[in-house]
Amino acid sequence: MATHVLERSQLVPRPRAEVFAFFSDARNLEAITPDFLRFEILPPVPSEVRAGTLIDYRLSLFGVPLRWRTRIEEWEPGRRFVDLQLRGPYALWHHTHLFEDAEGGTRMTDRVRYRLPLGPLGEAAHPVFVRRTLERIFDHRRDRVAALLGPGAGARAA
Repeated sequence: MATHVLERSQLVPRPRAEVFAFFSDARNLEAITPDFLRFEILPPVPSEVRAGTLIDYRLSLFGVPLRWRTRIEEWEPGRRFVDLQLRGPYALWHHTHLFEDAEGGTRMTDRVRYRLPLGPLGEAAHPVFVRRTLERIFDHRRDRVAALLGPGAGARAA
């Protein structure tokens, strides 16, 4: 089975510590996830994230209700963290969040390595549904991050 990679990077005009704090607060996931996914973090919502933290979600993908569980695999405060899907729609979901100082703020990079279930059927769905949906999700995420953390941003989610 093919391993696919989605990588997105954006400049956030805030200090790295502030951007990292925003992304490491699980409650902010709902604020940057598109409404069509009906994304909800299930209790207990972790008050502190670190290596080993488990996060459970409920969402709807292509109209199918799903439960998703991730574990924080790597945790380097202020620099990066990695979440790994333990249960969910993918055969593999390994998401690296990287934060680097950059001129004008923080370069925030998402790198997702993922594999689809269902063998050839899953691969056939990749270009038609999965890749397009992931691009739509991460486009929304980029726009919401810009609105919440960009210049002149008002109250931020938290």
